[in-house]
Amino acid sequence: MNRSSLIRSGISLALAVSCAGALHAQIPTAEYAARRDSLAARIDSGVVIAFGGRTLVQDFGTFFQAPAFHYLTNFDEPDAAYVMVAHRKRGESMLFVSPINARTAFYYGRRPDSAATQKLYGIRGRPFDALARVLDSLANTGLPFYTLGDFEDADFARADTLTRGQVFMKAFAAKHPGLVVKNGMTFVDQLRAHKTTAELALLKKAADLSSEGHRAAMLTANPKHEYELRAALEYTFTKLGAERVAYGSIVGSGQNGTQLHYMKDTDPVKMGDLVVMDAAGEYHGYAADITRTIPVSGTFTKEQRQIYQLIRDAQTVAERNSKPGMLARVAQDSSVVVRAAGLAKLGLIESTDATFDPPWQVDCSAQPGQCKQSNLWMIHGISHGLGLAVHDPVQTSYGDGTYKIGDAFTIEPGIYISTASLDVLPDTPKNRAFIAKVRSTVLRYQNTGVRVEDDYVITDKGLERISMAPREIDEIEALMRRRVQP
Repeated sequence: MNRSSLIRSGISLALAVSCAGALHAQIPTAEYAARRDSLAARIDSGVVIAFGGRTLVQDFGTFFQAPAFHYLTNFDEPDAAYVMVAHRKRGESMLFVSPINARTAFYYGRRPDSAATQKLYGIRGRPFDALARVLDSLANTGLPFYTLGDFEDADFARADTLTRGQVFMKAFAAKHPGLVVKNGMTFVDQLRAHKTTAELALLKKAADLSSEGHRAAMLTANPKHEYELRAALEYTFTKLGAERVAYGSIVGSGQNGTQLHYMKDTDPVKMGDLVVMDAAGEYHGYAADITRTIPVSGTFTKEQRQIYQLIRDAQTVAERNSKPGMLARVAQDSSVVVRAAGLAKLGLIESTDATFDPPWQVDCSAQPGQCKQSNLWMIHGISHGLGLAVHDPVQTSYGDGTYKIGDAFTIEPGIYISTASLDVLPDTPKNRAFIAKVRSTVLRYQNTGVRVEDDYVITDKGLERISMAPREIDEIEALMRRRVQP
């Protein structure tokens, strides 16, 4: 098959060539050992205790390991614990593993036992039932304990208070009065924030296959429901090697596109609507995160083009300000300035500095940006880290707040126009004047949600965009004209 044929089928030549050799790419055992050495150097002296994920209590999916546990061990079996004892920046590690009985193994597969962990993972193994005795002994050394959270997702860590690790450590600390227990996640997060060459390669592959999913969705002819586009996205991710979606796929048409985390994906799609597609795959544990906004008809209306181009302009200026040594907040702020100016020009806000009385609790004197009218239409930030979690640590969160080599992150400005946002405003003189001024204009752009999100890495060559799905208006319309009618 020649290059033009591959492109017509929605699979780029570069990706097709890379699939065969990349499907089994993985991070070498030595790199996991280096991560553990770096953690020991950071804590100096102490005991690190981490619990992995539990055996699933349902048969709706495959077990996936907790990100921090995987990062340090590469052990992706359930019901395990990891212990490191560090002295003067040098650590000794133990992996406590749970056996699986022979009959259950016929259903769910065998697990490496404690005798195999040294050979397979470079970590000395112990049976899980020895964990309590080992920790009791270590509690008498006077060393501080550092715990690593075993939550499923850091975004929901505060709500997840009953994990196995938290319950165990609460009881363990009560059993050993005077024991110093600290949160060790900051150390691991700082290590995870810098992506190695091997990690960047996996992220690039995740972005490649995810980009092809978006291309496939754009080539889907005459979709009648949101789930048809989701099916094209997820089928393509899987076909190209993704183990799973990186997060719940968001495919929202019309009004649903103005809801940031809409994941039902069940409603009809109608001519004249835009569809926000925020979906990506995970490859060997590393997550991409891509959003494209497309017109159901294949052609943007005048109003849709205006909002879409405004988002692209905001993304472009953020890209220019996301170079090594630049402050992350400059990228965010420049994106806000561009969007606010555009919203004012379109008549969707009174001016770039105009404010409103928000329906949520915020101190407008301390956080003036939160109370600007423009914020009503652009209600989220533009960036987060990428890695073993779709919202992964990034180096800009530490130190001087600048981008550095080894960063992996998104840029995702958005604007969401709906009279529903006006309807929730408290009835105050300022809000009545604002609503009276903009309501007729808002109705022209009613239910227009636009988000464009791409993935980036920083190497010694500078900023590189790694998600290559079509994103310009003309590119999207040209590709959608090639949809084959059933």
